[in-house]
Amino acid sequence: MRIGDFQKLIEATYLEKDRARGFERTFMWFVEEVGELSRAVVKEEGPVRLAEEFSDVLAWLSTLASLSGIDLEQAARRYAEGCPKCLAIPCTCGQAEAVS
Repeated sequence: MRIGDFQKLIEATYLEKDRARGFERTFMWFVEEVGELSRAVVKEEGPVRLAEEFSDVLAWLSTLASLSGIDLEQAARRYAEGCPKCLAIPCTCGQAEAVS
């Protein structure tokens, strides 16, 4: 599934509720989901549980973008050339300092 398709699906499913809740309260839900992902990582839960938490974080991030008028697929293009700072794949930022 493409990022844009996912964002449209989340909008169709949740945007009315999320808009009624408001951006700030929706953002609080997003932070809670990031916290749940963090706990799953710390507890070294398996890939099924981690996938569930990653998908929840992605869904809440998507709805926040929609509430803000941001197209996530377009936003992701910032990384199309690799690292936005050094434009390298893999990123080479800071490697000179790490080698010294």
